[in-house]
Amino acid sequence: MSQLVAYTLADSIATIGMDDGKVNALSLQMLTALNTALDRAEADGATVLLTGRDGIFSAGFDLATIRRADDDTGKMVRAGFELAERLLAFPAPVVIACAGHAIAMGLFLVLSGDYRVGVAGPYKITANEVAIGLTMPRSAVEILRQRLAPSYFNRAVILAEPFSPEDAVQAGFLDRVVAPGELLDTARAIATQVAALPRAAHKASKLRARAQTLAAVRAAMDADVAEFSGRA
Repeated sequence: MSQLVAYTLADSIATIGMDDGKVNALSLQMLTALNTALDRAEADGATVLLTGRDGIFSAGFDLATIRRADDDTGKMVRAGFELAERLLAFPAPVVIACAGHAIAMGLFLVLSGDYRVGVAGPYKITANEVAIGLTMPRSAVEILRQRLAPSYFNRAVILAEPFSPEDAVQAGFLDRVVAPGELLDTARAIATQVAALPRAAHKASKLRARAQTLAAVRAAMDADVAEFSGRA
């Protein structure tokens, strides 16, 4: 579809792969390309399998843009959390294949999927905002809250603790960890299984279960954008 995001459709599974050749920074261009791919998946009536590149799902927002704290920063932050909101409410199942590091906004996208498969290895799963001197965005707090085990929530949000993939399962960041060579086959098998669910029941149940989170993310977004763009 673009130089940043690839789209393939097979057996009602839309595989959407991010690859910027580096750390899959969630620039405005990357976020736009992801939304275009999701538009296509929605038009195809497909279950989504969202992936990164070997060794990394995404390291989060483009830091150069974050540090400028201008209108472009605000646009990027809004686009990132709107994408997370879209995944949380997507009308078809969303399976995440996390082939390595998932950091900050990259991790928040992982947490917005329905089933999340990670890969074993020396990788970090972390919401590192506090560690790099940023206050955790309000929208991110709500995304983290809806998936993490309560005993891990403060460690992730307030202490920016990095987790190994194996520990990330216990914490609630991931549902399952497999060997590197098994990741895509496992994720596709799960996507095939959940694709058979009655779509209307899946969508309605997802929206009912996540109503509080979706409302909280929407309510927090304007304040997060203002803060990151230097207008707060």
